[in-house]
Amino acid sequence: MLAQQKQQIAALFQAALAPLLEGTSVTANVVLERPRDPAHGDVACNIAMQLAKQLKMNPRELATKIVAALLENPDGKGLVASADIAGPGFINLRVADAAKQAIVRTVLAQGAAYGRGEAGTGKSVIIEFVSANPTGPLHVGHGRQAALGDALSALFEAQGFGVTREFYYNDAGVQIHTLATSTQARARGLKPGDAGWPESAYNGDYIADIAADFLAKKTVSASDGAPVTGSGDVEDLESIRAFAVTYLRNEQDIDLQAFGVKFDNYYLESSLYKDGKVEAAVGALVANGHTYEDGGALWLRTTDYGDDKDRVMRKTDGTFTYFVPDVAYHIVKFQRGFTQAINVQGSDHHGTIARVRAGLQAVGLGIPQGYPDYVLHKMVTVMKDGAEVKISKRAGSYVTVRDLIEWSGGGDIAKGRDAVRFFLISRKADTEFVFDVDVALKTSDENPVYYVQYAHARICSALANWGGDEAQLAGVDLSLLTAPHEASLLAKLAEYPEMLQRAQAELGPHQVAFYLRELAGELHSYYFAHKWLLDDDEALKLARLALAVATRQVLRNGLALIGVSAPEKM
Repeated sequence: MLAQQKQQIAALFQAALAPLLEGTSVTANVVLERPRDPAHGDVACNIAMQLAKQLKMNPRELATKIVAALLENPDGKGLVASADIAGPGFINLRVADAAKQAIVRTVLAQGAAYGRGEAGTGKSVIIEFVSANPTGPLHVGHGRQAALGDALSALFEAQGFGVTREFYYNDAGVQIHTLATSTQARARGLKPGDAGWPESAYNGDYIADIAADFLAKKTVSASDGAPVTGSGDVEDLESIRAFAVTYLRNEQDIDLQAFGVKFDNYYLESSLYKDGKVEAAVGALVANGHTYEDGGALWLRTTDYGDDKDRVMRKTDGTFTYFVPDVAYHIVKFQRGFTQAINVQGSDHHGTIARVRAGLQAVGLGIPQGYPDYVLHKMVTVMKDGAEVKISKRAGSYVTVRDLIEWSGGGDIAKGRDAVRFFLISRKADTEFVFDVDVALKTSDENPVYYVQYAHARICSALANWGGDEAQLAGVDLSLLTAPHEASLLAKLAEYPEMLQRAQAELGPHQVAFYLRELAGELHSYYFAHKWLLDDDEALKLARLALAVATRQVLRNGLALIGVSAPEKM
């Protein structure tokens, strides 16, 4: 049911209730739901049960009065076909066939805009995702973040929000120092296992590649920074650090390009220190009386904001703990005008949520409680050739995004990108996921992305075989679409806008993948039940082709939101 139709039905209920509520202080909150059993109708409402006690009436008696007034209202003609009362007072409505069939014209008229809303118009949101340390290639966990974050960004854009996609580079701290010393060791001719090889060093082959290019005095550049040329001096650790960070940022840029993900802005952790943002945040916390000294360390009273214990901000050696620059970074986000911020991160960040939010409350800048929002994802296990894959030669200790794309496409990057994107949002973020490369390569209904894309291609093939002008389908007689499979497909098409709204509000892009699989299933079932081009009745054939074109459009719209292509041939 379309949102407009839902609003009209809600208005019919309010009109029916108006004389019953007149002279009372009772107010009605009409909530419409879809019955669990389609046999019960298209819309269910329990308003009679909610109001019966307040109005001192029997629930079924009240429901009877509401239904009678609703069916007599001329505004409901052509929209509500029938209404009945079930159980203690549930009201079930059946929407008229013509109102259900109208979804086809709506989709054909709106095209790529179908499903989009305006709830976020004038609002802006910053969505931070991937944010990988520039110490190695992107791994499959980063891939899940990329798929989730990009799809979530598209969902917000579809509701009218102004969206900024941001990548936060952790280019400061111990890990960066380890990267530099690892590269220095390689540049000196050492390799993992040799005497003198640093115990904490990164062991992947990529470190040897960085060292070789540094010694060759090559120039590298990243997406938003100045080019860096290797000095070739193995004793110049700072030069090695700058070269290695830029080298790996460029490698990550290449991975993201292969994945089809683009960012609007890159923010460097090091800039927070350079620009005094960290010191300013700490100063505000101290000035507001939310800190104390103990054991030579500076502590934040995070327990004042619901944390289970207070947290160290500045250690005895004078360095800051992990969450302090995060507090400073999110102050900057708020000051940049983003009243809503969303972070897509691994579940290992769960422990920092309370302390970051506590710090943001304690600085006294009016930052709302619960800022920022978090979408935390769990691990991805990669299976290939029937066995778990734990390491990659490229990375040394984990499977990279590039590996996964190459494997899943059988060498076809575009095909692999589609599979990886679809698979990695096909489960709720907080559930662990097994990515089976063998399934991603299958051309059967076992492969969910193939199943959905084939539904789109099947419609394109049918239209090509028909050979007619699609423009003429906009005016066909849709009243002929009365078969059960057609009713199911029409209902599924009508669900799309509300599904997008719910997925955006619940920060759940997995709902798009669920919906697309269900829509594809309805299409395939419809195709096998009614071979569209074999109808002797020309009018019925055209009506069914119009329904197919509307389905193709919604499949295309949904796939575009999650960054997956909609091929016309497979």
